[in-house]
Parts: sequence; structure tokens; C-alpha cells
Amino acid sequence: MNKTFADKSVDIRRGEELNIENLKKYLLDTLEISGEINISQFPNGFSNLTYLIKIGKEELVLRRPPYGAKIKSGHDMSREYNILAKLYPLYSKVPKVICFCSDESIIGSPFYLMERINGVILRANSPINKSLDPATIKKLSNNFIDNFVELHSIDIKKSKLDEIGFINGYNERQIKGWISRYKKSKVEEYDNLEKSAKWLLNNIPKESSSSLIHNDYKYDNIVLDINNISKIISVLDWEMSTIGDPLMDLGTTLGYWTNHNDTDFMKKLNFNSSSLPGNPTRDDFVNQYALKSKIEINNITFYYVYGLFKIAVIVQQIYFRYKKGLTKDDRFKELNLWIEDLALIANQSINKKKLDNLF
Repeated sequence: MNKTFADKSVDIRRGEELNIENLKKYLLDTLEISGEINISQFPNGFSNLTYLIKIGKEELVLRRPPYGAKIKSGHDMSREYNILAKLYPLYSKVPKVICFCSDESIIGSPFYLMERINGVILRANSPINKSLDPATIKKLSNNFIDNFVELHSIDIKKSKLDEIGFINGYNERQIKGWISRYKKSKVEEYDNLEKSAKWLLNNIPKESSSSLIHNDYKYDNIVLDINNISKIISVLDWEMSTIGDPLMDLGTTLGYWTNHNDTDFMKKLNFNSSSLPGNPTRDDFVNQYALKSKIEINNITFYYVYGLFKIAVIVQQIYFRYKKGLTKDDRFKELNLWIEDLALIANQSINKKKLDNLF
């Protein structure tokens, strides 16, 4: 595979620069690393900010909260650092963390450093997408689902990850929590989102089981082997991971999943590369997951609608920060249209009681 497809960093966005001198001194004092320093940014994430630090012969990845964010649980750097540290001995597909810094005087917020994982990340408009045949995508999607099941099977007691959350009442807490976040970050009115919120509140199922859940598991959060594009070598962005119902995790992944035979209206959201030929439909994804996980899945519509609602609220929180002038990232200026579309898809799923062929 051509190495030009490997994930790359770019120049830092305006307003998201780091204090180079402070960081250079911290690296010398803490890790005894010195040399000429170069900092660039991985440009695609919408939440926590990720930078590539090149200093001397070392390459490190730095994670910090987004500017203007006040959502503590979703941007708690120490929590994300500790989850990765506990996961690493039991689950090979996470980056090795190096250190955590709570001193906000260094770069203006807490942050942590981890190793860099070189590989390919499939995004919606990645140039590599055009070179991938359906057979390769089918193999990748099978591995993607297998890895999802493996992640949900991690021994949470052995890893001491049972300390990061608790299962009792998880589904109800999630629905009420996301509805609360929706109300607090509301910028515009969305009738379909209001309808979805009421429907979710009236249809909360009992938890299916308890496991570690990623809460943002999608193609652009996994790193692929550059020499074997169907092989997953790492899973990124654990900021929302917790202990919960794996079917709620499945719902979030389905919310991001666009079928290759979806209408152009649904495809315009284009969250990732799930619409490439060779990928399963949402229904097929659910069937494969159920078979491999041995979890009985009833009322899949609830979990899908939950995923769509949750993504809509996350997008709205970002849009709220943009409208308040807390971030200057121009990618966010039309996110209100995404919210409206996600809400419409959710209501179609509720009304038709299915995941596929909604329009």
C-alpha cells in the first residue's frame, strides 16, 4: 500500500496553537527529551484536540480538551489517560500512554502524551477510498465487528475498569443526560429532535448486559495497517468510554453508519467510509454483531434512534461553542444543518420501526 495514504498531521488551526517554549521545557524536565521541536495538528476530530510533537528523534501525540469546552466528563484528560493505561496490558489495540500533566500553566489546560501509531485512518473523503475493492472492505468490516465484540468482552474487573462507571440504571441515565445536554446547548429549535427525545424517554429498555463501551466506535477512530488495510492495529478517541450497555454502544456506531444503498439525503452526512461497497447495511451489521456477541437484541430501533439523537446533541454542543465564539473553526458554521438531518432520520426510524430503507 502506498505510504502517501498514511494519516498525516497538518499546520495548526488558528486559535489552537500551543505554547512551544513551555512544552519544550516540560518535555526536558519530565521526559529528559530535548532538541528542535515541531508541532503540527491532526485536523479531523471535532472534539478533543490532537497534536503531533516532533522533538529530536521522538514523535509523541498530545491530547488536550477543545478550547471553550466546559463538558467535564467528555474532556477529562486524566480519566482518558487512566483508561488507556488500564486497557493497555489487556487489549493490544490502544496507544501506550506516556505521561499526564495537570498543570494548566504549560499549555492552558491539562493534557497527556502517548505514543504515535502510524497507519491509515479511513475517513469519508480519504483518497485511499477510491482504491479499495469490495472484497477488501468486506474483510475490514468483518474485522471491525469482530473487534467491537472483543472490546465488549474485555474483563473489566481484571483491568479495574469497573471503577470508571456502573451499569445499574445506565440506559436511563444516558437518555436523561443527553436530553439535558440538548436543552443546555440549544441554539435553534428542532421539532424532530424534540419528538425523538420524548420517544426515547418513553421507551427505555432494561440493560442487556454490562461491559466496557467505547461510545464513539467508527471507522475514523481506528488505525489500519498500511500494508494490510483490513487489519486493525489501534482504536483511538476513548474520551467517552465507560461501563455500560454494549447495545447502547452499538446504537452510537449505527448512528454514524451510512449504507452504500442509502438515499443521497442520508449520504450527504457522510460521517465515515461505511458507505463504500462491501460494507454491511445497518441491518446486516446488527445481525453479525448479535451472532458474534451472542447478545439477544430486541427493539434495535431504540438503540439506533438513541445513537442518532446522541450524535445530534454532540454536534449541537460543538455548534453552540462556535456560535458563542468559543471556537473559530470554520468547519462548524453549518453544523445546524447536520442536527436537523439527524433528527429527521431518527423520526423516520421511529415511524417506520426499522433501520434501512428509511426514505
